[in-house]
Amino acid sequence: MRPNALLRKSRADFQAARVPPQPSPIIQGLLGAGLQHHQAGRLTEAEHIYHKILAIDGRQPDCLHLLGMIAYQAGRHELALEMIREAIAIDPNVAAYHSNLGTVLHSQGRLEEAGAAYTRAIALQPRLAEAHYNLGNILAQAPNDDRLDEAVACYERALALQAGLAEAHYNLGNALQAQNKLEAAITCYQRALSLQPGKIEALHNLGNALQSQDKLHEAMMYFERVLALQPGYARAHYSLGCAFHALGNLDRELACYRIAQDLDPGFAQAGFSESLAQLLRGNFATGWRNFELRWQIRNQDHDTPMRSYPQPLWKGEKLSSGRVLIWGEQGIGDEIMFAGLIPDVLRTGTACVLDCDPRLKPLFTRSFPEVEVISNYDPRHNLKNASETNSEFAISAHLPSGSLPGLFRKTTAAFAAAVSSYLVADPSMRGQFRSRYAHPAGTLLIGLTWHTNNRKTGRQRSIDLSLLAPLFERSDIRWVSLQYGDHGVLRNQAAEANAPILIDPLVNQFSDIDLFAAQVAAMDLVITIDNSTAHMAGALGVPTWVLLPFVPDWRWLLSRPDSPWYPTLRLFRQPRRGDWQSVVQTVSSALSAAVTHGAVL
Repeated sequence: MRPNALLRKSRADFQAARVPPQPSPIIQGLLGAGLQHHQAGRLTEAEHIYHKILAIDGRQPDCLHLLGMIAYQAGRHELALEMIREAIAIDPNVAAYHSNLGTVLHSQGRLEEAGAAYTRAIALQPRLAEAHYNLGNILAQAPNDDRLDEAVACYERALALQAGLAEAHYNLGNALQAQNKLEAAITCYQRALSLQPGKIEALHNLGNALQSQDKLHEAMMYFERVLALQPGYARAHYSLGCAFHALGNLDRELACYRIAQDLDPGFAQAGFSESLAQLLRGNFATGWRNFELRWQIRNQDHDTPMRSYPQPLWKGEKLSSGRVLIWGEQGIGDEIMFAGLIPDVLRTGTACVLDCDPRLKPLFTRSFPEVEVISNYDPRHNLKNASETNSEFAISAHLPSGSLPGLFRKTTAAFAAAVSSYLVADPSMRGQFRSRYAHPAGTLLIGLTWHTNNRKTGRQRSIDLSLLAPLFERSDIRWVSLQYGDHGVLRNQAAEANAPILIDPLVNQFSDIDLFAAQVAAMDLVITIDNSTAHMAGALGVPTWVLLPFVPDWRWLLSRPDSPWYPTLRLFRQPRRGDWQSVVQTVSSALSAAVTHGAVL
């Protein structure tokens, strides 16, 4: 937040900023003297002069406003609000009053009120750069693409009025990076650095933007520049760790995360990322413990909030009475994967209620007949026998589903409890799909996906459909798209890649997940990248081949060709970063062997 430029103006500028009528010459002289002290940081002297003015004119609005700003600078925010509002009540037509009212409200986290104050300031003085800039900061804090568009517009207006605002260039870069407009963001960071070369945050975020473009070595140069200027900058150590992760240097990655946490013990993101690196290595006991740090962050790594219930978190014990509520978190694929531990919950002898995404409810209800499956748990209405006083039906404890592995998968050996086909597709619909996709005897029915919308890792996990061309040369396979997305877009992708893929217009893989499960279950084999289809197919027990990037998501571990989560999965890994050609060649050879020997596992 930047206070209005009133406090940085000359005496003549200050007087010109006023709306008639002008103060008396005596008050003008005192105001000018007080402002000189104020601008020089001599707040005690300035305050003394402002009180002299109020002794002459107790309703002098400039004086009240400036005393409010002194109170703000001293951390006395409520007094600041009171005095600035009094100035506005006397003279509501001064943009600076409204802008600085917004500054005080903004510092208190009262964003809606602050935004309204900045908007009023802009209405009074459209060329007030600070108000545009500060309004942009508020809009950029809203997790909404439309708000980000407004924030970008505010920053651009501020810079059109005052091009030398390094902070505005920097924050514009942040807003553009949040929109994944990386080239434009990089340009903004570079402009900020041309105005303020040692700006640590701009150097750091420029590195982050380059890393998002897979320019890892260039990004690391910027992180190292930050650390040369400020060795204790924890976030640069963390970002350097992320770069080492992408390069597959897990030892250096973990070392960077630990340095970041030593420098900033409350740096939950570094601790959570450390947990993912530990799980990737198969260090389950420590990894699951650190995985609980996910509740202290809200970003693209984990955007589910912890729920607040009066009941305690379940610790895996058999409850003496009542049921445990297991509630889903993260995305559809995560909910499916963690649902594989529901049988573990039931084996404790504790009755279970499972709260899931509404799209999963029909599938989970069929698959877990011993469990009450609900969506959007409301303790007043959602449960069977909710009106009963019998404690048998009460919720006595709860747990997010992602915390179940910390109870039941602490060692590699514990994964022996994993049951492949714990989900059950609608058998009638599965049969209908088999009939609709009928193919000559000896022809395999193979489902295919190639893309994920994940904003953080989607670029690394997705594969261009044209790269799969060697697979499409076979005449003994019928390919069926299991890819979610607009059917028209998918058809265009298939046509451009000359890929003979059936795209079923009756299936919406995103909205009707139960129907999608039946479609997946109808396949002889699924070939997919790392997306929710891999989890669906594995949980249904369908033979599935998963194509993985060089450094995969934590759940797929390192090196091994199989998955402890889903026994029917076979993993095909990039030998080098970005090398999908080698993966496709290996898959093509495996497919030839499978067709020849009649076995896809």
